[in-house]
Amino acid sequence: MGQNKYTQEEIDQYYENMKNDFLGPLWHDLGHMVTKEPVHDVEPYLWKWESIRDYALKAGDILEPGKDAERRVVYLQNPSLLKRGLVGYGTHTLYAGIQLLLPGEMAPSHHHSQTAVRFIIEGEGAYTAVNGERSYMQRGDMILTPAWTWHEHKHEGTEPMFWMDGLDVGLVRTLAASFFEPYADEFYPEEQPENYSTKKLSGGAFAPIGEERKPGYPSPIFNYTWERAEYELERLSESSHNEDAYDAYAIEYINPTTGGPADFRIGTMMQKIHPDQHTLAHRHVHSAIYHVLEGEGYTVIDGQKFEWSRGDFFILPPWSWHEHVNTGKDNAYLFSINDKPVMEKLDLEFGETYTENNGHQTIEKTFDPKSD
Repeated sequence: MGQNKYTQEEIDQYYENMKNDFLGPLWHDLGHMVTKEPVHDVEPYLWKWESIRDYALKAGDILEPGKDAERRVVYLQNPSLLKRGLVGYGTHTLYAGIQLLLPGEMAPSHHHSQTAVRFIIEGEGAYTAVNGERSYMQRGDMILTPAWTWHEHKHEGTEPMFWMDGLDVGLVRTLAASFFEPYADEFYPEEQPENYSTKKLSGGAFAPIGEERKPGYPSPIFNYTWERAEYELERLSESSHNEDAYDAYAIEYINPTTGGPADFRIGTMMQKIHPDQHTLAHRHVHSAIYHVLEGEGYTVIDGQKFEWSRGDFFILPPWSWHEHVNTGKDNAYLFSINDKPVMEKLDLEFGETYTENNGHQTIEKTFDPKSD
């Protein structure tokens, strides 16, 4: 190469002209575009159940589902993503909202291109119908409503009903693939006996985390009951040989006909952590949203301590060191949704273990939602 023929002023003008013509020099920007490891704007956050519940109950006095709103839901807003104008995002791919249905109420049938899971938090006597199959919901149950399935809710009980809605809102919006359609009539006609798929196939609907399985979609089961999940976790935790160093005793909800994830795009997992149990730290590409079904303890995420108790929710960003600790006297149960199935299908999933300090992070600060 010869000596540069251009003055600095001419070179600066060259870059300015390129910018004005909406072009760019890869030799300057490659490091920002192809990073050495995952880079993102998702920050961890934690919401207390008492606060969420109060807001949802007040919405019960303000809105009537099907009349004033399609659904009565209070969603989790990650403040780090709101700064980017991403309304309703928990992580860059996942959404979580808490839906309230009061006795005698119904939410009309609709379907959409987003896939969804429901995790039942409180109450009984309500049902979700998926493609005409009615399934009554109990605390701890996980209900699938795969993309494009018609689904509706009705409450025949006597107390308020709360559940978590988990959807891949961010993923679908990023891919510009969002569609929504209400059913022509208020309710989709019933086609199967109540809980038909659950009764027929639920015995093979769970598997230990990490077990190699084949993908498949959709699952023929819509309701994955807590009764069965608790049984599987109890059986798994009878032997310390089944303990996962990073997730304690953990099972994933699966499609019993294929062995793949229960939902094609959203992964679902339940963890059982014994009193005083402290998992080792690791990180992975997939992100997750956690709900505390039972227990109390904390999770350390990139050196920050997030203290949780029954009902709370917290965000695990992608590629973040994390470990869990049960500080209570009873078993803790953590339910989570994640985007691991998508990452695996795209061959982007990767993880690594924390090797310093015997596998445990140093706690640098404790999260306080009031001051964050």
